[in-house]
Amino acid sequence: MISPALAHIPALLAPERLPQYAPLAVQTRDGLVESVHYGSVIATAADGRTLLAAGEPLAPFYPRSALKPLQAVAMVRAGLDLPDELLALAAASHSGAAIHREGSRRILDLHGLTPRVLENSTDLPYGAREREKWLRDGGQATQLAQNCSGKHAAMAATCVINGWPVQGYLDPAHPLQQLVARTVTDLTGEEPERTSTDGCGTPLFALTLRGMARAFGKLAAEAEAGDGAEACVARAMRRRPEMVAGEDRDVTALMRLVPGLLAKDGFEGVQLVGLPDGRAVAVKISDGGDRARMPVTVRVLAALDVDTSPLARIAAAPVLGGGRPVGLLQATEFLAAPDARNDSDAPDAL
Repeated sequence: MISPALAHIPALLAPERLPQYAPLAVQTRDGLVESVHYGSVIATAADGRTLLAAGEPLAPFYPRSALKPLQAVAMVRAGLDLPDELLALAAASHSGAAIHREGSRRILDLHGLTPRVLENSTDLPYGAREREKWLRDGGQATQLAQNCSGKHAAMAATCVINGWPVQGYLDPAHPLQQLVARTVTDLTGEEPERTSTDGCGTPLFALTLRGMARAFGKLAAEAEAGDGAEACVARAMRRRPEMVAGEDRDVTALMRLVPGLLAKDGFEGVQLVGLPDGRAVAVKISDGGDRARMPVTVRVLAALDVDTSPLARIAAAPVLGGGRPVGLLQATEFLAAPDARNDSDAPDAL
């Protein structure tokens, strides 16, 4: 019997309506396949054409925290003006280190606010090392430690700048969230298929991998020569990747190791990448697991002729047995020209 607390949740999709995911990554142990990660992926050109795809990249999905750079663009369009390290934090899923918590507090201080105005959920620091230190020091779950605190501090600050009510800034009808919704549509070229609520409480839009890739391609290209909100956000993220994620995070490593690359991850196996020439990559791992996200992303970047030699450490992961390598987690050979089901354009095969 379904719990009354879950009664409002829609029934599961019928099997015939599930997205047609493709096997994107495989883990082997002593030559035997142990696990397979399915999902969808797309790479787009600067003009939005599909360059390659696997799975069903036009199936609506929730980008989760990969939306944060787009939300940050909306805030900059509304007058938010922050130094690079704090603007990068506004687009972050940070690890909860002291630099992140203090940065969120700085955003609030600059606009006459205190952490009391934050409406995000409480949590422990996201990073493993940061969480362990926090707990050793007697820390508890707080809104500043939660990985979205930079975004929420920036949202409250944007309300102050525009004379909007700070209380209730997460309401979809609030002027801030209406602006975010318009900005997401503008950057992705899509109307959301539906709207939900993210884990931190922010309105969340169902989009396609193609739409999200287009948005990241725009941001990354604007960072090269633009002077608008897209350029400001993208440049801040590229200059201060440790604020976007944190030390020991693969997204930080990716932006440090590939010049000009813009990257943002999201819960439930989401990865977005924008390249300086406007090309972009979007990945969704169907089981929501995190470990397959980066090997698949690096595989697509290699197919786009990006030099991925510096990324060997995050392109595959050893499988250990008794403390020694006995297998490997790596991307499959999933790349092929997308079929008509996935894209109405005339895609170019690699």
